[in-house]
Amino acid sequence: MYVKVINYTAPQAAQEFARSLRDTGFAVLINHPISQSLVNAVYEDWKNFFANDAKFNYLFLPDEIPQRGYFPFKSESAKYHSIKDLKEYYHYRDENDLPREMGNSTEFFLQDMTKLGTEVLQWIETNLPKDIFNALSMPLSQMIHKSDTSVIRCLHYPPLTEGGTENSVRAAAHEDIDLLTILPAATAPGLQVLDREGNWHEVPCDSGMLIFNGGDMLQEATKGYYKSTTHKVVNPAGEFAHKPRYSLTLFLQPRKDVRLSEAHTAESYFAERFRENGLKPAA
Repeated sequence: MYVKVINYTAPQAAQEFARSLRDTGFAVLINHPISQSLVNAVYEDWKNFFANDAKFNYLFLPDEIPQRGYFPFKSESAKYHSIKDLKEYYHYRDENDLPREMGNSTEFFLQDMTKLGTEVLQWIETNLPKDIFNALSMPLSQMIHKSDTSVIRCLHYPPLTEGGTENSVRAAAHEDIDLLTILPAATAPGLQVLDREGNWHEVPCDSGMLIFNGGDMLQEATKGYYKSTTHKVVNPAGEFAHKPRYSLTLFLQPRKDVRLSEAHTAESYFAERFRENGLKPAA
C-alpha cells in the first residue's frame, strides 16, 4: 500500500504519520477521535443541500475575500488547467456561513477537525529536523490559531453524463495551497496521489478513515522537507459513473499575517493562487 494507514492510538503514531507525510505527502488515520456518526450527519446535510435549488440563494460573491458560499457546477479549474472540474461545492468557514436549512453538525465537525488538525501539526513539527524547526517563524500548530482563512469545502461530484465529460475530470491534478488538508473518507473512491516516479496510486477510502495531506504552505514553511504532493479525483467507470460522490475537505490555513518564509507570508501565497486560478487576488 502506497499511502500508510496509521492507528491514531499506537505509541509511535506521531512518528509513523510524519514519516508517511515525508515519503508520500499523504497519511491515513484510523481509530481517531472524530465521530463517524457526526461525519455521516454532515454528509447527509450536504447531500440534501446540493439536491435543493435553494442552494442558488447562497451563491459566492466573486469579489469577496475570503470566499464563501455556493460555487455552481464547473466553477473552478485546477492550477494550469483551463477545463473546468466536474463538481459543485460550498465553502464553509464559520457558523455565519451555514445555510438556514442546515443543522449544526457542520459547525461541530469543523471544531473537532480543527482540534485534531492542531494535534497532528504538533506531530509534524515535533518530527522536523532541528534546524528546520528552529527556522519556523512560529510552531506550525500555532499558525492556524484563530485563523479566519481555514475552510471546509463541501463537495458534490454529480453522476457523469453522456457527452458532457469530454476532456473533463472530477478534479484535475493539483496541489493544495494550505498548510494541512484533512478529509474523512469520501462516499466513493476516486482520490489518487502521484508518486515521485510518476505513478498514480489510489488513496484508501474505507469508512472511518481520515486522509491527510500537506499543502504548498507546509512545503514553503519547512523548506521543502514536507512536499506538497500532486493528487486528483478521477472519473469512475462502469456502474460507478452513474453515482454521485461527496467529499468534505478541511483546508487548515494560517492567519494571513503568518510569515511562512523569507519570501512569503500566508497572504502573499493566497494572492498568488487566486491569480493562478483566474480569481480576484486578495487585497
